[in-house]
Amino acid sequence: MSAVVFRGGRVISPGSGLDGVMDLEVRDGLIAAFGDKVSDRGAEVVGVAGLVVSPGLVDMHVHLREPGEESKETVGTGTRAAAKGGVTSVACMPNTAPPLDTPATVLYLLGRVAKEGVVRVFPVGCVSQERKGEVLADLSALREAGVVAVSDDGDCVMNSLLAKRAMIYAKLLNIPIIEHAMDKDLADGGVVHEGRVSLTLGLAGVSPLAEEVVIARDLLLAEETGAHLHIAHLSTMRSVQMVRDAKHRGIRVTCEVTPHHLMLTDEAVKGFDTCAKVNPPLRDERSRRALVEGVLDGTIDAIASDHAPHGATDKDVEFNHAAFGVVGLETLLAVSLKVLGNAPGDLPRILARMTSAPARILGLDSGRLEVGRAADLTVFDEKEEFTFDSRTLVSKSRNTPFNGRTLKGRVVHTMVGGRFAVRDGSLQ
Repeated sequence: MSAVVFRGGRVISPGSGLDGVMDLEVRDGLIAAFGDKVSDRGAEVVGVAGLVVSPGLVDMHVHLREPGEESKETVGTGTRAAAKGGVTSVACMPNTAPPLDTPATVLYLLGRVAKEGVVRVFPVGCVSQERKGEVLADLSALREAGVVAVSDDGDCVMNSLLAKRAMIYAKLLNIPIIEHAMDKDLADGGVVHEGRVSLTLGLAGVSPLAEEVVIARDLLLAEETGAHLHIAHLSTMRSVQMVRDAKHRGIRVTCEVTPHHLMLTDEAVKGFDTCAKVNPPLRDERSRRALVEGVLDGTIDAIASDHAPHGATDKDVEFNHAAFGVVGLETLLAVSLKVLGNAPGDLPRILARMTSAPARILGLDSGRLEVGRAADLTVFDEKEEFTFDSRTLVSKSRNTPFNGRTLKGRVVHTMVGGRFAVRDGSLQ
């Protein structure tokens, strides 16, 4: 494997305490050295002056759709989309067909990753058998097969006793339980945030309470069991406050937010734009601002795309019948930088939410740049603004609400294990 010296970039690795202009040497797939004027003997020199060199992004909430829905995405297309967005590690969610509720399905997926994967893939197993919320899956067997967390993502674990038992087992296995906080009864078939926009459009609304009631219950269960609770895609102002208060009380809780919830409000669904139909729904401006504040003050630990590909047959239909979800791997960084990267000192905080923090939550040996570690990194121009064109997406699906919007931060290079997956903006 050849050696590469990245010359003169701003190296930022929040998990390692690095932030400065320096060279970075990669040799034999590993990070070999940092410093001023690192020797380039026997190495290719890649000039990155004026660019940021960071750990490869870690996206802890991705739907690769394989097995079962390969028309929407595959391991191959999804991991290439990840690389294009500067993401070198993804955690793939278990709501596939069949779901990742047995070691056999997990091992099948990992086999597909070995053949087609461009970036590192870490499976999340199901909490319950067939994601029905009735009987616990064999969490120990799933852990042995390679899952890094468990979740019934796409559905909430509605049965409180089952949720408590799952937390007890997850604690014993030293893995987080990831909750999709949405009480089905309180959601009552809603398709957008309950508020002025839903009334104007005549669409059924989802009360913030549908999320908040589940979070309140799960925080009590986490406090009782000592389990690591991770709350997916936070969306409301009160949810942020409850997590903040729980952390102050010492409850073992982490959480994530999506870029689309950071940038957009329910105003985006005007015109019945199904690309803005997501679960949980885009909320009002008060909640959006609370989410931004939560990221910047550390209440919200991670930014994750919730990459959810859907084809035209699922999205180009009447709003009430359209599928929930957006593609987000290729816009994870650019949307986050556009929304959050406005003040000096923000960039390391933002990168921490997409590198070291999600890696720490999932127990991954990634998300940091250190000598001797695998050379998973991304190089990007933090200042470049561009108009996003959905036709450039590598993903099989095009369901994005960001088409035509101005974003910030273009990925130039992505390296996984010392090999370029993206070079000069192009997939290798």
